Amino acid sequence: MPPAHSPSSPGSPNPPTPQGASGTATAPAGNDAIDALDGRLIRLLAEEPRIGVLECSRRLQVARGTVQARLDRLQAKGVIGGFGPEVDPAALGYPVTAFATLEISQGQGADVRAHLASVPEVLELHTITGAGDMMVRIVARSNADLQRVIDRVVGFDGIVRSSTAIALENPVPYRILPLVDQAAAE
Repeated sequence: MPPAHSPSSPGSPNPPTPQGASGTATAPAGNDAIDALDGRLIRLLAEEPRIGVLECSRRLQVARGTVQARLDRLQAKGVIGGFGPEVDPAALGYPVTAFATLEISQGQGADVRAHLASVPEVLELHTITGAGDMMVRIVARSNADLQRVIDRVVGFDGIVRSSTAIALENPVPYRILPLVDQAAAE
């Protein structure tokens, strides 16, 4: 049985229905745009991730098919990437967060990416401009354990130099809703 927040069930086609004059919202015109209803739907799912499609439609005061079509479209466009749980690394026993800037050897990008993907404590990898080539967010069980993680990260021939900064606090944790609100208002 799919989870309560699952946007669709196999075999239940719900094609988007153009609406507007009938009193319900229409989909935004632009390929990358979201409208106010999309924004309200995303906010509702972010605030209550276990809510079902039917309850979303009730709270948003639109048809269930409209909610389903919006979810399908938002997923197809990559606006909504998943419905998984948010996991706190500190609650898993990894309270130390650090950011490492890495300089890599020319032509080693793919190999370095594969190496970094094999390190469980590497939570994110970004290619960057500036002094380094890549930035990774890593976690560790303690400052002493961080040294072990750094050694594993840089213990690869394609990584030439690294610089690490330990995060002391996260006063603005990862958030997306203010950006959703802004995009929906445009």
